[in-house]
Amino acid sequence: MKNNVLLLAVLLTIIFSCNNANKTTEDTTEEKEFSLKGTWERTSFYNYVDGEVTDTFNTSIENRHIKVFTDSKVMWCRFIPSDSSDWFGYGSYRVEDSILTEILDYGSKTMSVHIANDSAFVFNLTLTKDTFSQVRIDDDGHPVFAENYVRLE
Repeated sequence: MKNNVLLLAVLLTIIFSCNNANKTTEDTTEEKEFSLKGTWERTSFYNYVDGEVTDTFNTSIENRHIKVFTDSKVMWCRFIPSDSSDWFGYGSYRVEDSILTEILDYGSKTMSVHIANDSAFVFNLTLTKDTFSQVRIDDDGHPVFAENYVRLE
């Protein structure tokens, strides 16, 4: 009888240990799945008028936009062969309550003009495992434009 109780106790300990180990792995994976950390490519760009999408521009070879997020830094570049302007920016970012704020330290000559006016770029953020959208909102709370991205890695 003592042997059966001891065997049952050992089996239950093993079962609960395995279950807790799997739960920890799932929790860690879930947190990682909803992080901006990684490399992203813009898939489309929307313009809004009166809260409605008026234009949609899909990414193509002639218009690529890549963003890379680390734990605290962001770097992005945009390639448009028909435009002689360089487009890139580098700085830090934070996400709080579905608001993405990029604070750019420097950028291309063209982007530096925008950074000189205001280095903080604030967006509403919608983030899933492999996609995110950042929507620029005007002072009255209306969407101005949206950039939609897919995770590359």
